[in-house]
Amino acid sequence: MTSFAIEISDLQKSFGEQIVLDGINLNIQTGSVFALLGPNGAGKTTLINILSTLVKPDKGIARIAGNNVETDVEAVKQSISLTGQSAAVDEVLTADENLRMMGRLSGLSVAASRKRATELLNYFDLTNAAHKRVKTFSGGMRRRLDLALSLVVSRSILFLDEPTTGLDTRSRQALWDIILKLAASGVTIFLTTQYLEEADQLADDIAVIADGRVVAQGTAEELKAQISGEMIELRDENDRIIQSFPTDGTVQDLRRILDEHVENVTNCTHVSIRRPSMDDVFLELTKKKQEVSSK
Repeated sequence: MTSFAIEISDLQKSFGEQIVLDGINLNIQTGSVFALLGPNGAGKTTLINILSTLVKPDKGIARIAGNNVETDVEAVKQSISLTGQSAAVDEVLTADENLRMMGRLSGLSVAASRKRATELLNYFDLTNAAHKRVKTFSGGMRRRLDLALSLVVSRSILFLDEPTTGLDTRSRQALWDIILKLAASGVTIFLTTQYLEEADQLADDIAVIADGRVVAQGTAEELKAQISGEMIELRDENDRIIQSFPTDGTVQDLRRILDEHVENVTNCTHVSIRRPSMDDVFLELTKKKQEVSSK
């Protein structure tokens, strides 16, 4: 039996003249957290829509738990849960009512729906708000409830399409903790995100997509290693970053960067050196892709 929860081979998709996916190849290990990074319009959501059987590919093969997303649709649906970019909850109902309703719609009995709702309210730290109407919830509480709704019926693979967009730092961290708990329980998680720190903190494996193609894949550390050396940052008197540049860390290279750039930045008061971050990786890899595409 394959150790891959998701297998993607030469997947292609266009909408009219626009090529959205241009030959995607990915294998995602069972029980891992996989993060897909890319700028807006790179094809992240389209890929999730294909993998969740909502959109058909033009070419290529995608398998979920060994099942073809085009020919084994029902088997695929039995393996996955999906949480989109916005909270899909009924604001008029309470959290408990939302969960029990989803349970009934998913085929659970009245008793089983009630039991599952209680379990999920506890798991997502929503027990104290169980009987409050969702319209009174904060953004973080809504996202936790939305994620709970996608888990009413246990599935082995969970798609999270930018799950923490719009959340404050505390709510985002709370959701990260839940995602890590789910992964520890054996759920395979496919995550798209615009927060690079999110991928760095959560993912076992990361792929960067640009112009419909995977331009790099590996662990966070492996991707960071693709940017040689360190980063030198020019900062103002309030310690805000003005500009940053890659450096090999030698005195000669530091002197070159300072000679070339500091005199053109009037409000630079000091410099600092750090290791590359996921932001640096993302910007460097997508910039290289854009440069190649423009040639």
